[in-house]
Amino acid sequence: MAQLFKKDEKFFNIFSEMTVHILEAAQLLQTMLGTPTVDQAPLAQKIKDLEHKGDALTHHVIDELNKTFITPIDREDIQRLCSALDDVIDLMDSVAKCIVLYKIKEPITAVPEICSVLLSQAKELGEAVSVLRNSDNVIAHCIEINRLENEADQHRQTAIAALFDHVKDPIEVIKRKEIIETLEAATDKAEDVANVLESIIVKNT
Repeated sequence: MAQLFKKDEKFFNIFSEMTVHILEAAQLLQTMLGTPTVDQAPLAQKIKDLEHKGDALTHHVIDELNKTFITPIDREDIQRLCSALDDVIDLMDSVAKCIVLYKIKEPITAVPEICSVLLSQAKELGEAVSVLRNSDNVIAHCIEINRLENEADQHRQTAIAALFDHVKDPIEVIKRKEIIETLEAATDKAEDVANVLESIIVKNT
């Protein structure tokens, strides 16, 4: 398929780099939540480093926008997409910080499943952004990301129900509930990225 956007590709390259960081962070988070007995602090630090890289790329996008007269897509859409991608990795960093801060050493029911959904979304985001230049199958990836978010919401309900059924210490309930809800919020943000991507395609076709 011919390219949909023929002008400057630097923004697409930055977006692709951001999705690589999101995928790596999701993989690290899956390790943290799937095997909570591992040393969590180094993994959390790696996610923090990826979050910093995401922030740097966000600033890079702003700098490039200031220097670029003609952009391949609307400036507002570039900013929205960059911000949405950054939000995903920000929330993953928040989850990682909570795991270390709250000293979570036991699995939380249904949380590994939510993380698995997030990892699948991260892969779909990477695929969607990689084909954004020519719009090939972007919508299909967006639909799958939205479907996965619904799945994550179901796992969140299971996790919250199990939490109140099995954890009696109210402080521990608060800690685990924050992790569950922040993780599920990351899947919501991935869906936000999909919505931005879909709007870009609709607007430019």
